[in-house]
Amino acid sequence: MTANANPTLSAEAASLRNLRAIEAESIHIMREVAAQFERPVLLFSGGKDSIVLLRLALKAFRPGRLPFPLMHVDTGHNFPEVIEYRDRRVAELDERLIVASVQDSIDAGRVTEETGPRASRNRLQTVTLLDALAEHGFDAAFGGARRDEERARAKERIFSFRDGLGQWDPRAQRPELWSLYNGAIGPGESVRVFPLSNWTELDVWQYIAVEQLELPNIYFAHEREVFRRDGMLYATAPFVEHLPGEEPFRATVRYRTVGDMSCTGAVQSVAATLEDVVAEIAATKITERGETRADDRVGEAAMEDRKREGYF
Repeated sequence: MTANANPTLSAEAASLRNLRAIEAESIHIMREVAAQFERPVLLFSGGKDSIVLLRLALKAFRPGRLPFPLMHVDTGHNFPEVIEYRDRRVAELDERLIVASVQDSIDAGRVTEETGPRASRNRLQTVTLLDALAEHGFDAAFGGARRDEERARAKERIFSFRDGLGQWDPRAQRPELWSLYNGAIGPGESVRVFPLSNWTELDVWQYIAVEQLELPNIYFAHEREVFRRDGMLYATAPFVEHLPGEEPFRATVRYRTVGDMSCTGAVQSVAATLEDVVAEIAATKITERGETRADDRVGEAAMEDRKREGYF
């Protein structure tokens, strides 16, 4: 048999080799953080990217306990299915979860609740996140951002340095040559760490399929009551105010990304299995955030502006 006799098998083998290579890189990054920093934390929302991060952390440090807690910045307007998964998974692993609440920030007067049909708590997360990092003294925080998500993400380094106010300056990042990461920080400074920087959305889904990771069921096709706004489908919810003419209807949808229900759109889909989703993602030409996150449509530099203020 010649080397090219079965191109499908060769493509699958190449994909698996790629997944194991980026997996090894991500595990190396996590171990570097554990070695260089005093108080890391892993951001875990119950979304697919954070589920992959958690899997990588378990591979890096089990059978011992993780050398850092998990934390979720909860808007209070998250999908119930995702919160159920988050709590159940943490309990199964017997790990520590810190929930930083946007509602608590509102009640304390740290942020002001938006009102109206386009109101969202997503933009309020920055203050809650920075307050939680400061309260617990975390000097490094793992996030699941990838460079294929959005333009501002592509400017990130794997170790993304933040000043004493938690702010990001893309011109003040350090070079990362030969997989060497400089974690030296001054008092009050911190680092956001992105182990999935060299992953794509397709890599994430292929890894989930290979590892057979459980996900919240909203990532797969299901029937849901939605309404249409600005070309996107939003789930109906008690805290989401409709504009005139936005009538709810039922549709078969799934989610490519999960976040605050008020700004996260669904896509019409019949992909009900991991294999179906992988095939669907392989065929799409639109980024997940570009297709399903209203907060990224505010302007060309919307995400970069938020990151400069301290957002992930």
